[in-house]
Amino acid sequence: SDLKYTKEHEWLRKSGGNKYTLGITDKAQKDLGEIVYVESPEVGTSFEAEEAIGSIESVKAVAEIFIPVAAKITAINESLSDEPEQLNNDPYGDGWLVEVEVANEADVQSLLTKDQYEAFLKEDE
Repeated sequence: SDLKYTKEHEWLRKSGGNKYTLGITDKAQKDLGEIVYVESPEVGTSFEAEEAIGSIESVKAVAEIFIPVAAKITAINESLSDEPEQLNNDPYGDGWLVEVEVANEADVQSLLTKDQYEAFLKEDE
């Protein structure tokens, strides 16, 4: 799998060079329920690892979006402002959140693999 995962139920996918796409996992969208609003960061903003970069609002809750590694926002998924439900319908595809330029790619390698993430979910049940 080309995805890396976090214990906050987010994924990172390499999109070329040191750019990565960030999204939430299927588990995250299921836990949140029907998503009604996404607050995205400004393009060009830099964040330290573990900083909150925005939030996702559902009919049940508001969840912060955390950036797992130090990175700069290079693009946001504009379509989520009109269609936040894409996060529910296609969390690994059209429901991506932001594209980022990672400060240090080694940081990405320390994130969870698919197997490690699935094992973490089992422990969490």
